[in-house]
Amino acid sequence: MADFGFNEHHQNEVINYMRFARSNRALRLKTIDSCFQDLKDSRLMEETYTVDEVSDMLDGLQVLVRGEVEMELINTAHTNVLLLRQLFSQAEKFYLRLQTDISELENRELLEQVAEFEKTDFKANSKVNQETSKPKLAPLNEGGVSELLQKEITRLQEDNDKLKARLRTLESQAMSALDEKSKAERALKDLQKSQGDQQENTNMEGTVAAMQADFEKTLNANVASQKDLQDCLVSAKHDLLRVEEQLSLAEKELEKKFQQTAAYRNMKEILTKKNEQIKDLRKRLQRYESDE
Repeated sequence: MADFGFNEHHQNEVINYMRFARSNRALRLKTIDSCFQDLKDSRLMEETYTVDEVSDMLDGLQVLVRGEVEMELINTAHTNVLLLRQLFSQAEKFYLRLQTDISELENRELLEQVAEFEKTDFKANSKVNQETSKPKLAPLNEGGVSELLQKEITRLQEDNDKLKARLRTLESQAMSALDEKSKAERALKDLQKSQGDQQENTNMEGTVAAMQADFEKTLNANVASQKDLQDCLVSAKHDLLRVEEQLSLAEKELEKKFQQTAAYRNMKEILTKKNEQIKDLRKRLQRYESDE
């Protein structure tokens, strides 16, 4: 069945359907054979018959054979509809829309390939398929895709909450560092001013120099701490951008999968609120950077 591009599973499904069709066809042919045999046993008792008698027998046989053939064609059409119903039902579980090309049903080349397959591969695989039972294809639950997306959104919300808490901590540390820096600068200025007023007092010079060195060390330490905090803030901003991108992807996936469901509007509102929260965090970061 390689000419049709089927995998092994689908090939086995085709074989099962062809086995079912062959069984029904053989049963109907036996019924038609019995119609002819009944005619022979019940009507062909004499050696000679008139034209009217032969015509009457053939008309009766025609009615029987026509009824059997018509019943088989109707049953085949209804069976094919049920088969399509199974395929379409499974496709709709995944929000797919299948299309059929009716003109391909009269493609002589493809029909010959199917006939050749029935003569060769079907016979070779019949014994193997009789020994194995094929389970029915079990589609995902109706809420399967929704549950997966909801879990992903929940995970992103948790990451977002953690980043918000981390951002608040970093903001608090940054403000404390800025306060300490301002205090150290004011103390250094006061010390320098005091040093200028007491230049005549040589005994105080050493003490002032030591105090100035201590303040400078403290200031340098605060500068280094501030740099570390800035690095942490940059990292937090990158994490927020990553979460924003993931939330955007989740929103697009949600719109794609659930554009026909009632849950679509609720989830989109959740994603919109999260995007607004991220925008607010970005504004706060920009406001902090402008203060620096």
